[in-house]
Amino acid sequence: MINILQLIAEELNVQPRQVVATVALLDEGATVPFISRYRKEVTGGLDDTQLRNLDERLRYLRELEERKVGILKIIDEQGKLTDELKASILNCVAKNTLEDLYLPYKKKRRTKGQIAIEAGIEPLADALFSNPELAPEIEALKYIDADKDFSDLKTVLDGAKYILMERFAEDASLIAKLRSFLTEHGHLISTLVEGKEAEAAKFRDYFEYSEAYKKVPSHRALAVYRGRNEGFLQVKIDLPVEGDVKPKLSDVHPGQIMIAEHLSIENLDRPADKWLAEVIRWTWRIKLHTHIETDLMTSLREKAEEGAISVFADNLKDLLLAAPAGAKATIGLDPGLRTGCKVAVVDHTGKLLDHCAIYPTPPRNQIAESAAILVNFARKYNVELVAIGNGTASRETDKFVGDIIKEFPDLKLKKVIVNEAGASIYSASEFAAKEFPDLDVTIRGAVSIARRLQDPLAELVKLEPKSIGVGQYQHDVSQVQLARSLDGVVEDCVNGVGVDVNMASVALLSRVSGLNSRIAQNIVDHRDANGIFASRETLKKVPRFGDKTFEQSAGFLRIRGGDNPLDNSSVHPEAYQLVESMSDKTGKEVARLLGDSSTLKSIKANDFVTEQFGLPTIKDILSELQKPGRDPRPEFKTADFKEGVEKISDLKPSMILEGTVTNVTNFGAFIDIGVHQDGLVHISAMSENFISDPREVVKAGDIVKVKVMEVDVARKRVGLSMRMSDDPEQMKSSAGQKPDRNSSGHSAKKNFSPKNDKNSGGAMGGAFAAAFANAKNK
Repeated sequence: MINILQLIAEELNVQPRQVVATVALLDEGATVPFISRYRKEVTGGLDDTQLRNLDERLRYLRELEERKVGILKIIDEQGKLTDELKASILNCVAKNTLEDLYLPYKKKRRTKGQIAIEAGIEPLADALFSNPELAPEIEALKYIDADKDFSDLKTVLDGAKYILMERFAEDASLIAKLRSFLTEHGHLISTLVEGKEAEAAKFRDYFEYSEAYKKVPSHRALAVYRGRNEGFLQVKIDLPVEGDVKPKLSDVHPGQIMIAEHLSIENLDRPADKWLAEVIRWTWRIKLHTHIETDLMTSLREKAEEGAISVFADNLKDLLLAAPAGAKATIGLDPGLRTGCKVAVVDHTGKLLDHCAIYPTPPRNQIAESAAILVNFARKYNVELVAIGNGTASRETDKFVGDIIKEFPDLKLKKVIVNEAGASIYSASEFAAKEFPDLDVTIRGAVSIARRLQDPLAELVKLEPKSIGVGQYQHDVSQVQLARSLDGVVEDCVNGVGVDVNMASVALLSRVSGLNSRIAQNIVDHRDANGIFASRETLKKVPRFGDKTFEQSAGFLRIRGGDNPLDNSSVHPEAYQLVESMSDKTGKEVARLLGDSSTLKSIKANDFVTEQFGLPTIKDILSELQKPGRDPRPEFKTADFKEGVEKISDLKPSMILEGTVTNVTNFGAFIDIGVHQDGLVHISAMSENFISDPREVVKAGDIVKVKVMEVDVARKRVGLSMRMSDDPEQMKSSAGQKPDRNSSGHSAKKNFSPKNDKNSGGAMGGAFAAAFANAKNK
C-alpha cells in the first residue's frame, strides 16, 4: 500500500516531516494563508504555492484510496481477489491505472463474449489460443448448437473471437504498454467535417492539423476540442504519416504488433494463425484503440484544463493585486451612447454620495449641461479621480472628461480608464441588490467602476472569480476545478494584502482566512450596531467568532488607529508578547519601535528564538515592524492613450502606443490601447530573445509600449509588437512567403517539429490570425 504522505514529499521534493506537519494542520482546519504566514517553523517554510499543490495532491490521493477500498470489496465479493491483484491495486498511484486493473471485474452489460461463454464456446477460444496447430473450422464443428444461436461455423468462430477480444482488452499490463506507446509516439489529429468549411472558419487552423500528443499546448488542445464539440472537426489520436494528417497505415498497425508480442502470438503459417491475427486486428481496432484513445483524450483535456486554469489564476492574481488609486473621492462613469453616461460619486471609503445620468455623446450631445454637472460634483464632494469604464463610448467620454480637466485646471482632477469586466454582473447580483436596493442597476455599475479604481481587490472580490474575463477557454474547463483554483487565488490575495475590519464589505471579509459569509455578516452587523472595533481582541464579541476563528483570521484583519498599534500590522496577536520583549530590550515603547529601522536592525533575531517562535517567524516580525501594515501592491500608474486614436479605424501600422495588459495567455498578451478592441502581442513579438511563456515578460495590469503591426478593421483584429525595431511591411512580406501558421508558429499543414517551435518574427502574420482564432470567445 502506498504511503500518501511519503509520495507527496517525493513529488514536491520536500521532506516527509514537512508534509506530515502540513497535513496535520490542514486536517485541523487551518487555512493555506494562515499556515504559509504563521506556521513556517511547523512546515519548514513551505510557501502558499507549495501548500496549494500539496492540498490538491492530498485530495486526489485520498479519493484514490477511497476508490481502492470500494474496488477491493467488489472483487473480493466475487471471490476473485488474489494476493497479487490486491498488491497491484494497493500500490496504484493513478486513477486510470486503478480502473485498468478493475476493468475485468467491473459489472457490465451482457456482451457478445459473455453470450458465447454462456453457450459453452470458451473451451474453443482457449484451445485455438493455446494451440494454433488446431484448425479453427474443424474445431468449431464441435460447438455448433442451433438452440443457442450458434448454428454455423461463422457464428461459433465469431463467438470465440469475441471471448478472446474481451479478455485481451481487459489485460491491464497490455493496456499500459499501448497507452505508453501512443502517449510517446501518437499525434492529436483533426480534420474538417465535410461541408462545414464556411461555418467553421474560426477553426481553419485545425482543418488539417497534426501535432505530437505529448507536445500539444493547452490552448490548442482546447481549441480542437471546442471545434469537435461544435461539430466542425473530427478528432483522433493515432500515429502520424509524414506530409499527410490522414493516416494511411498498412493493415498491420504497430498497436496490433504490440498486442501479438505481448500475447506471444506469431504467424508461423499454422492453421489457427490467420484466425488469431484477425482476433488481434479486431481487438486493436474495436476495443483497445478506442478505449486508449478515449483515455488519452481525457488525459489531454485534463492537462489542457489545468493549463487554462493556471493561466486564468495567474491573470486573476495580477488583476486582484493591481495598484489601488487609494482612498480618494471618485466619480465613476459608466459610458453609453443612446442610454447616456451613468454617473456615481463615492467618497474616500467608497460610500455613494450622489448619482445621475448625463448625455455628452451622440445622439444627444448635451456637452455643456453634462460638463456643468460633473464640475458641480467635483467641487461639491472634493473629487480627485474620475474612473471611466472601458466599454461602449469610453474614448468619447474620456475625451469629454479630458476637455473638462483642461478647462478647469483648479479642480486638479485625474482621469483613468478602468477595465469594467464583470461590472454588469455585480450590478445585477444579490450582493449589489442588498447594498443598493433602490438603485438602478446601471448606477450600481458606475459605483463599481469608481470603487474598482480606488481598490481593485476590495471591489473584485464581490464578483464570482470566473466572471472576470482574464482567462482562455474558461467556459470549456471543469467549472468545479476552476472555481476551487480561483477561490484559492482570491483567498491568497486578500490575506496577502490584509483587510481593514472597520471598512471592509461582507464580500471582502468572507475571503479572510478562517471566516465565512455568516461570520463576515456578523462582523458587519456588530460594527453597524456598536461602532468601529477598537482592537482585534474585541472581535471575540462577534457572534460565532470563537478562538479557532480568531487564531486563523486575526493576523489578516487590520484596525487603524486602534488601542494597540500592532493591530494595524500583520503581526499575529499570539506574538504580541514577543514584540513587547523586543520593546523592553530596546527601551522603546511598541508605538515608537514601529518604523524605527535603525533600532530594529540592531535587534538580533536569534536572541528571541523560543520553542514557539523560530527564526523565520522572528525575521518576519522584524520585517513587518519596519513597515507596519505596508501594502504589497505596486505604485498606482496608468496608461496614456494617444489623442485622436479612439477606434480601430484610427490605427495605422508603425504607430507607437501605450496600453494596459488586460489578459495573458499561452500564446501572447492582449493590450488595451483605447480603441474598444484589445490588440494582441503574439509571444513571438514580445522580446528580442526566445521566451517560452509570455508571463516571463508581462503580467495583467502592466503598462507597456507597443507598435501597431497590422490592423484588420473588418474582423476587429489588431496585431501589436513590443519590439520597436519590428517593421510591419517586412513582416507582411515575410508572412506571405510562408505557409499559414498556427499560434506557435508551426505549419498547420504538416506534422509539427519541436525544432521549428521558436518565437519567429517571420511567422507573425499567420500567428496573429491563428492566435486570435484561439482566443475568440475566451
